[in-house]
Amino acid sequence: MFLARPVLALAGVARKMQLVTSHLPSLVHESGQPGGLQEIVAELCQRAGVRPATQFVPWRRAQFLATTMPATAIYPLTRLPEREAQYRWLVPLFEENYVLLAVRGKLLPLEQMKEKRIALLRGAAQAAILKEQGFTRLVEASSIDEVHRFLLGGMADAAFGERRIISASLKGQGASESGFETSAPVGTSTAWLAGSLDFDASDVGLFQRALESMQADGTLRRILARHKLT
Repeated sequence: MFLARPVLALAGVARKMQLVTSHLPSLVHESGQPGGLQEIVAELCQRAGVRPATQFVPWRRAQFLATTMPATAIYPLTRLPEREAQYRWLVPLFEENYVLLAVRGKLLPLEQMKEKRIALLRGAAQAAILKEQGFTRLVEASSIDEVHRFLLGGMADAAFGERRIISASLKGQGASESGFETSAPVGTSTAWLAGSLDFDASDVGLFQRALESMQADGTLRRILARHKLT
């Protein structure tokens, strides 16, 4: 049984915040139900005493809104050096593992894959990870489903993304996982709940205390386990 959920004193911008994200299966959205990260963020907000509306938009637009609109938080956002000054980093949510996905028999050693066309989500952190490792033929898509349509339609030789999102999206396309194979993790990172720059230190402290309370009573562990994110 869950312990009582503390409602924390409201900080400044958090009182009027909105959330933006995308339908990223299965971390945010899972078979028409909230995914693990959506459930974690909802719990964080409840403990912080805020009830923000959520917009589900294409990922690049989500980033645009979070960097141009006041009181706007975004998740799951990979924390990268080039993004450091663009957001107020509220709390870490999840450790991400990025992999390549290809039709079975077409996944080559990593050095050879660098010459192939790689489909990935437009505006996502994956591009920086791939470019850093020497990949140059990147095929950007507007959604995770479009990434897989590019792969299945022969417009890309492989797809690149977070391991769980890649797997869930493949199932959503009606493709059998047995016909595909994934690489070992090509890169790892941490996904965050981040806010527009008008969030201040009191807002950061609010969400950090909410996360600490979820860790202390085991709620975070239970949500991660229920969604097989451990």
